[in-house]
Parts: sequence; C-alpha cells; structure tokens
Amino acid sequence: MTDKFDKEPADANPSAALSKEGGALPPEAIKAIPVRHYGRWVSGVIVLALVALLVNAFATAEKIQWSAVGEYVFDDTVLAGAGRTLLISVLAMVMGVVLGVILAVMRLSKNPVTSWVAWVYIWFFRGTPVYVQLLLWFNLALIFPMLNLGPIYKDEMVDVMTPFMAALLGLGLNEAAYMAEICRAGLMAVDEGQTEAAHALGMSHGKTLRRIVIPQAMRVIVPPTGNEFINMLKTSSLVYAVTYNELLRATSTIGSTSYAVMEMLFVACIWYLVMTSVFSVFQYYLERRYARGSLRQLPPTPWQKIKANMLGLGHARGGVSA
Repeated sequence: MTDKFDKEPADANPSAALSKEGGALPPEAIKAIPVRHYGRWVSGVIVLALVALLVNAFATAEKIQWSAVGEYVFDDTVLAGAGRTLLISVLAMVMGVVLGVILAVMRLSKNPVTSWVAWVYIWFFRGTPVYVQLLLWFNLALIFPMLNLGPIYKDEMVDVMTPFMAALLGLGLNEAAYMAEICRAGLMAVDEGQTEAAHALGMSHGKTLRRIVIPQAMRVIVPPTGNEFINMLKTSSLVYAVTYNELLRATSTIGSTSYAVMEMLFVACIWYLVMTSVFSVFQYYLERRYARGSLRQLPPTPWQKIKANMLGLGHARGGVSA
C-alpha cells in the first residue's frame, strides 16, 4: 500500500541529492529588480518645465530693468531702511518677549483679577489686525490730545506718538499677546512635581520660576519664538502705514521717483530674504543648544551634513576606482 506521504524522488530536489554526496550548493543570489517610479520622473519634468517658464517670463519681461536691481540693492537709502527694519523688529520683539512672560505668569496666576486682565489683553490684541492697531496708535492724538503724567511728563500727543513710537508700540504690544500664549504653553509643559519639589525645599514662587521652571520651559518656548521673530521681520513692512521709513517705504520712495517700481520691490524682497535667512541659521543653533538635555544625539549642523556628504562622495569614488 502506497503512502500518500512518500518522500519525493532524489532528482526532484537537486540540493538534497548533492547534500547526500557531501557537497551542498550555496543558495542562489536574489535578483532584486527595483521598482520603476515613472510618475516621479514625469512630475519632476513637469515641475522643472513650469519653473523654467516662470524664470523665462521674468527674465524676458521688457518692462523690468534688471540692471536697476543691482544698482539699488546696496544704495545708501535702501541700507538705511533695512537697518531701521532690523532695529524696529529687534526692539518690538524684546518688548513682546518681556511683556509676554509677564502676561503668561499673570494668566496662570490664581488671582482672578490679574488672570482676567491678561486674558482680555490677549483677546484684544490677537483678535484685531496689527495694521489696525498701528493706525490706532498713530492717530491716538485724536482721542488724547495731551499726554499728562502729572509732575513726571507732559506733552502733546502728536509730539509723543512719532512714527517710530507708533511702530514700536503697534508691533511690540501685538507680539506680546502671541508670546504670552507661547510662554504659557512652555510653563505648563514643565511637570508640576518640579514646582512642588522646589517649594518643599523652601524656595519662593519667584525663585522657583527663575531657577527651575523657566530654564526647562525654554526648550518649548525657543523654537516658536524664533519663528515669531522671523515673522516680525516681515510684519514690520506694515509700519509703512505710519510713515516710518523702514525698508519697504525706502524702496517704494526710490521706485516712485525713478519709475522702477517693480525693480525696487525685488530689492526689498532680496533684503527681506537675506535677513530672514540669517536669523533662521541663528534659530537653528539656538534650538540645537536647548535640545542638549532632551536628545541623546544632537542633529547634525549644516556644516556637518556637508562634510559627511563630501566624505561619502570621496569613499564612493575610491570604491569605484579600486
């Protein structure tokens, strides 16, 4: 009687036959055939074609004098405007950070009055456009003709609310509302056990904030703060409305007199891109510094990435030549 589980004949399994003779064949190498992604190549060609058409449209535009861009990019008036843009952005950001920390502490306070005042401040300045706030500060003399602080200071509001002051208050106070929420999120990210342990050691509330809570909250606060400052550099162009002579107003003035309106807008774009790119690098290294306590291995810097790619390319060439 034949068993249905009889073994296969020896010739049906050559490797088994060879193994009986004492020499087994090695396994065959897997022939991996890479998948061809034709859609990627098609989409890449389409994108490059669209970019080429866009560049060609700008390059061949008859009404754009590209020589004027290079002529005015380092003009003294433009450089002065870029410097004022940087100045007003830095000062407004400092004001926003300082007031934001104060408002965040007030918002987290158990005192209902301070918490409510902070909430109303954030609600108003986040709920109204910064452009409208700039115009309100610039026209404040229509409501308060005189600034009377008693024996300390007294002057007409027109002389007090200069374009620089209106720009600083408009940008700084608006930024404080956003920084308050960022700082509040950072403070709330610190475990409450840290505060309780500090209080158990006899530390005051203020000392606990300065030495325990805020240093740990900086890991959460720093990244969005860097983004806010880069956004501030671009938002500063709105102070054009209060006649502050920053970068956009300086380039627009030159464009209106030289009839090179588009060319001067390109000059303004160049300087905005330069400033935001430089501060983006600073932001990257600042985030990397504050990530030292939370990551086992820090992300590579741009220079380290370039160096690694160059070494990898050198090893690849060495392997090919060998």
